[in-house]
Amino acid sequence: MKFNVPGKALQQQISAVSKVINAKNALSILDNFLLEVKGDVLYITGSDQETVMTAKVEISNLENDGRIAVNAKRLMDVVKEVSNFPLTFEVDDNQGNIDLQFPGGHFEFMGVDAAEYPQGFDTDELTVEMTVPAQVILKGLDYTLFAISTETIRPMMTGVYWDFHENDITFVGSDTHKLVRYINSEYHPNRETSFILPGKPAGILRSLIGKDTENVSIQKDEKSAIFTFGDFRLGCRFVKGMYPNYNRVIPTDNPNELTIDRQALLAAMRRVSLFASKASSLVKMTMDANTLRLDSQDLDYSTKANETVTCSYEGNPISIGFNAVYMVEVLNNLPGDNIVVKLSDPGRPGLFMPFEQKENEEVLMLQMPMQVIE
Repeated sequence: MKFNVPGKALQQQISAVSKVINAKNALSILDNFLLEVKGDVLYITGSDQETVMTAKVEISNLENDGRIAVNAKRLMDVVKEVSNFPLTFEVDDNQGNIDLQFPGGHFEFMGVDAAEYPQGFDTDELTVEMTVPAQVILKGLDYTLFAISTETIRPMMTGVYWDFHENDITFVGSDTHKLVRYINSEYHPNRETSFILPGKPAGILRSLIGKDTENVSIQKDEKSAIFTFGDFRLGCRFVKGMYPNYNRVIPTDNPNELTIDRQALLAAMRRVSLFASKASSLVKMTMDANTLRLDSQDLDYSTKANETVTCSYEGNPISIGFNAVYMVEVLNNLPGDNIVVKLSDPGRPGLFMPFEQKENEEVLMLQMPMQVIE
C-alpha cells in the first residue's frame, strides 16, 4: 500500500480523531489509529469502544487499497514535525513496516495488524434518520454542556438530553444543582424522539462543527447514533436510562423579577465570592426596590464581604442564597447584556434568562437555592 497525502491536512484530521482515544485503554489496540485506504480517500478511525470517530482525507498516487493500525501518539508526534511537507506513506502489507517519506528524509516504524482493531458499530434496522442544521446543534451544546454532571452516581445526568418534538428541538443539561434548557423552534423535526448523548461525544461534536458546517445527518436507534457531517463520522452509544422530567422542576409562578446587567452581576459575584466559605461557596442575594446586595462570609477565617449592585426589581423584598461557583458558570454562559432573574421564594429555584430572547430560541437556566442562616 502506497499513497501521497498533504501533511497539514493529515495533521488536522488525526488531531480531531485523537479526541476519541483515551489516555489509558483496556484494549491496547485502542491506543492506535486505524488507517484505511479506499480509492482516493484515507479514512482515519479512533475508538474507545463506546465512541467511534472516522475522518477522511483525500490522497493521490495510490498503489493498492489497504488497512493498518498505527500507534496514535507516535503518528501524531511524527506528522506534527513534517506537517508542512507533502508526505508519502509506503506500507509493507506483509510485515507491517511503515516508511513515511518527506522531502529530504524519511521515518520507519512498525504498524499493527488491522485485523485486531475492533469493528465499528452500525445502527440497527429500526433507524430514525434526520438532518438537523449544524448551527442549531452547536448552539444547543454551547448552552448545555457546562451544566452536565461529572459524577457517575447519576449516569443520566452525565449527558446532554436531546428532546425532539413536532415543532422544536430541546437540549437539556443538568447536574441537579443547575439546569439549562435551550429550545429551538427554527428547526421542525416533525417527530417525537429523544436520547441522552454522553458528555464526551457531545464535546467532540461541539468542537468539530464549524461556522461553515451546514447540516448534520443523524441516524439513530434505541441504543446509539451516528452523526455525519463534513469529513467526519461520529458514532456513539447513548447513556442508558430515562431522563428526569426537566419541565417539572422549573417553577411557573415567579412573582419576583430582577433585571440587571449581566457583566456587573458577574463581576460583583466574583469579588464577593472570594470571601465565601470554601465548603459551601454561599453568597446571599438580597433584593429590595432597585438594589441588589450580595453578602458572603467565612466563619472559619472571620472574613466577610458585601457589595451593592444597581438593578431593576419588581416584587416583595427577598433574600436567597446561591452557590457562587455555579452562579458564575450560569452568568458566563447566559447570552445578552442584560438578564432577568425570576424568583418565587427562598426555598425554590431561581430562573435566569436573557432579557431579550432571540427569535425562535428560548434559553433558560435554573439554579437551586441554598439555605441562608441569619
